[in-house]
Amino acid sequence: MSCPICDERKEKRFCPAVHGRICPQCCGEQREVTLDCPSDCPYLQQAREHVKAQNEPPTASEREALFPEVEITEQFLHEREHLILGLSFALGKSARADRSLLDRDLIAALGSLAKSYQTLVNSSLIYEPPTANVAHQAIAREVETMVREFREAEQQHIGEIPTHARLRDSDVLKALVFLLRLGFGRTSGRPKSRAFIDFLLAQFPAKQSAIAGPEEAGSRIVIP
Repeated sequence: MSCPICDERKEKRFCPAVHGRICPQCCGEQREVTLDCPSDCPYLQQAREHVKAQNEPPTASEREALFPEVEITEQFLHEREHLILGLSFALGKSARADRSLLDRDLIAALGSLAKSYQTLVNSSLIYEPPTANVAHQAIAREVETMVREFREAEQQHIGEIPTHARLRDSDVLKALVFLLRLGFGRTSGRPKSRAFIDFLLAQFPAKQSAIAGPEEAGSRIVIP
């Protein structure tokens, strides 16, 4: 039997995306490009491990999109771990609510939010880049909701928190940039990649509540 995709080579491996057997070459070329590969596909998992092992550095244009001027120290990651976990939870919640989301949607939303906070930090002006993408708007709302909840919780204990330890816009910016870089390091870069999304969903099981999630997650921050 010939591969149903190329109709030339012999089919050799089962592809859950087409519910049939395809050839290895089409599997490699069309994986997460034209094929909506489920996360539990063994060939997809092998490919992700291969990409992770390669760990190719970003190009010049990619580095520019990752806000190279924003410095993120290990001390910041330690001090703002709950913030980062909370924002990660918000991203995972968005992905779980909309199964059509892809890595590039989360990365684009994070980039837009980071740009907005960078403008706010540098000029005190609130800048919201216009976007007609409904999915990106939904992700941004979920993230902003989590930031607001952190601020509200802080206000309830304002007398117990030293001034220098209170959440600043610059902290939110750094957390967003960290997650943006993490997303870039996790995704395969292919149009339909969900490697970053699967990573987030694995950190926060579906039954975990929004309130308990960040506090009970433990240290799950991974340096990109």
